[in-house]
Amino acid sequence: MGLRGLRVRRVRRVWLWRWRRNPLRRRSDVVEAWVLLGAWTFTVLCGVSAGVVAAGSVERGMARERAEWRPMTARLTERAPGTSAAPGAGSGSSVWAKAGWTAPDGSAHSGQTRVPPGAAAGTAVTVWTDRDGRLVGRPATPDQARIRAALVGVLAGLGAAAVPFAFGRAARGRLEDRRMDQWEADWYRFDPLWGHRTG
Repeated sequence: MGLRGLRVRRVRRVWLWRWRRNPLRRRSDVVEAWVLLGAWTFTVLCGVSAGVVAAGSVERGMARERAEWRPMTARLTERAPGTSAAPGAGSGSSVWAKAGWTAPDGSAHSGQTRVPPGAAAGTAVTVWTDRDGRLVGRPATPDQARIRAALVGVLAGLGAAAVPFAFGRAARGRLEDRRMDQWEADWYRFDPLWGHRTG
């Protein structure tokens, strides 16, 4: 008989077999199924919840910065280091220099800001300040805030999801070890009944 006469049977994968009635199913199989289901459920819930909360917090914080931080005109209190570039050169380089400004409440403030090299003392520069007149960076635009919030949300979600995922993997490993020990004990118990010895 040639190969054409042979019929090949495909093995059909059985889904959710640990929950179905089966004479080969052990109690450890059912426990493992519930442990895996719980671990995956907590992994998804923790990851999504932490990601959404973190992203929302970052986006709200940046929206508050956009609402509260204001540009102000400051004056350099000293000459900036370096040599000034020729007009129209557009080198794009900048250096740190000390500038002073007056807050909305009338208090005087000073701090370091980025300016073109060689800028003279008294040169007007734009700085960003908070409600108390303290120097801050330029706030993120709404698009930048959304991107940063999404990145922080993804990282926070992955970090939070790693905890239940690692717990589920560890629990499954312990259950697998116990099942293998049980299989070995059953093997040594029934092997003599088959009339031969192994090993």
